[in-house]
Amino acid sequence: MVYTAESDPLCYPGTTVLRNKLDLTDQSELDEFETTMFVLRSEEPWPEGNLDVTHYLALHHHLFQDVFDWGGEIRTIRIGKGGNWFCYPEFIANELNRIFQELARADYFEGLTPANFAAQAAHLLAEINAIHPFREGNGRTQLTFLALLARHVGLPFNAEVLDRERVIEAMIESFAGSEQPLATLIFDIVTEP
Repeated sequence: MVYTAESDPLCYPGTTVLRNKLDLTDQSELDEFETTMFVLRSEEPWPEGNLDVTHYLALHHHLFQDVFDWGGEIRTIRIGKGGNWFCYPEFIANELNRIFQELARADYFEGLTPANFAAQAAHLLAEINAIHPFREGNGRTQLTFLALLARHVGLPFNAEVLDRERVIEAMIESFAGSEQPLATLIFDIVTEP
């Protein structure tokens, strides 16, 4: 689904194709390049950090540094999908700080059962998704951060469970106020072999 956006200086004029390091102006070529580089960077060691905002931004930069000059930078325009607008850019930094402070106060979900971890992580991801801090790559960064968080508390992360449609549906449901499908997905990710 294509993003709805205000006039976007990050896109090539007259298109919805984001400016990129290879100057690809065909969306399908950009998608292919972006996926390739994401997979390659995903296989490298991820940035070290404290599971905070700075760490989250560094993770996005790591994953998309080969594709976009603005990897790891908070977006500056208003965007939406499916008729719903994400957090306005002027509020993103404060909202991210609030969410990651809540995560720290919750001791990064350490010591929780897998079911409780899944419920708490679903709420965290739903909040981050509603903020949508980046112009592109939000979902992949969220799932990568979930993998880091699961590893931090000693839970497995079974990427085989990540069916694209199931993830999208769960995120849409969480945006609409129902976090249960996302919690169920996360529970499956951290418990199924």
